Amino acid sequence: MAPVLEKQLLGAAGAGDNNNEDEEGQSLWSSILSEVSTRSNSKLPSGKNILVFGEDGSGKTTVMAKLQGSDHNKKGRGLEYLYLNVHDEDRDDLTRCNVWILDGDLYHKGLLKFAVSAQSLADSLAVFVADMSRPWTIMESLQKWASVLRDHVDKLKIPPEEMREMEQKMVKAFQEYAEPEDATPSSPQRRAPTAGEDEAVVLPLGENTLTHNLGIPVLIVCTKCDAVGVLEKEHDYREEHFDFIQSHIRQFCLQYGAGLIYTSVKEEKNMDLLYKYIVHKMYDFQFTTPALVVEKDAVFIPSGWDNEKKIGILHENFTTVRPEDPFEDFIIQPPIRKLVHDKEINAEDEQVFLMKQQSLLAKQPATPTRGATESPGRTASGSPRPSGRAGQPNVASGSPMTAVKKPDPNMKGAAANEGVLANFFNSLLSKKTGSPGSPGAGAVGSGVQGSAKKTEAGFD
Repeated sequence: MAPVLEKQLLGAAGAGDNNNEDEEGQSLWSSILSEVSTRSNSKLPSGKNILVFGEDGSGKTTVMAKLQGSDHNKKGRGLEYLYLNVHDEDRDDLTRCNVWILDGDLYHKGLLKFAVSAQSLADSLAVFVADMSRPWTIMESLQKWASVLRDHVDKLKIPPEEMREMEQKMVKAFQEYAEPEDATPSSPQRRAPTAGEDEAVVLPLGENTLTHNLGIPVLIVCTKCDAVGVLEKEHDYREEHFDFIQSHIRQFCLQYGAGLIYTSVKEEKNMDLLYKYIVHKMYDFQFTTPALVVEKDAVFIPSGWDNEKKIGILHENFTTVRPEDPFEDFIIQPPIRKLVHDKEINAEDEQVFLMKQQSLLAKQPATPTRGATESPGRTASGSPRPSGRAGQPNVASGSPMTAVKKPDPNMKGAAANEGVLANFFNSLLSKKTGSPGSPGAGAVGSGVQGSAKKTEAGFD
């Protein structure tokens, strides 16, 4: 009996321990599953898309590569793909955001179907890039690419109720914009919902606000804003020009509910701000930078901040233009300077050139020579003869001097040149002598007058 009772007691005790272990195991698994479920709900979503539009040479690839942390400037064709690493340090979470860059040629707009579909449109952000170094192209470019995106969205044939829900979401985000808090975190953090946020009072939209609602967030990025100084120096741009440009861009932003930011990759201007604003719009990270409208080359206007009254402040500085004037009438494209291409001249071979000159010299008539005694008139002592007296030629004191014959008018080539040169040097020599009345000149002249006449008679 004792062994049997002992086994029964042991069996009852073992069953109780197993039940406790099962309960503890179930509790452990429940806590693990609950934690995983909580983490999965707070994880950064994947599959987000940034759609980038802009003209060729506007810098759209350079800007996105800079945000990616890459220094390469390789530019593709058709549809380029990049990605941004998005890190949530608060939850130690990392995800990738897809970046699709459409070519500036409208021929490739059909490739958008590979970048965004009806299912992924709601998780997309549209970025329109404007080139500030060519401000006369900005408005036309923005209108063109916004129309391209609108046509693509229409082709997706999203059910009307879903599209209406997306549009209402954009209206709500625009209306509920509030000035950010003063706290500036060191890294992007997910924004925690605050109590009573749903009960916040929203203001009605303006007459020209969100009239072109695409159903997704839109951001206007003005690149190459370091060119503002060049526009001022080379094209006489004034404050009024930049205010006029900003006014028209902000009017466009109101129609699409878009944000606006001026950037410069060259000067690292607003690049970090651009990244923070993108992750704020796509992943709801905390954002603490208010609107910046003081510096003309570093403007930042978040979506929901602007209105017609604030844009009207720019109009107060207009003196030679009206706010309603067409953009292209005031921001005029400068005339294109045509580059003059000089015709390339190939140098002739040196030996060929010298041979040609040798043949030309050989064809010229020979120059008559009069011997080594023919030289400019100088006396035996080396001093020149005066030429002040009429009919008195220059002669040497020791021997008759040969008078220089005037060049024959019919003589061509080197012979004529030699006669001119001889007269020129004789005139120089005669100018260096003293006056006709000087003692030395009279004595020499009287001593050789007879021989001079003989010499002259012999040559004439």
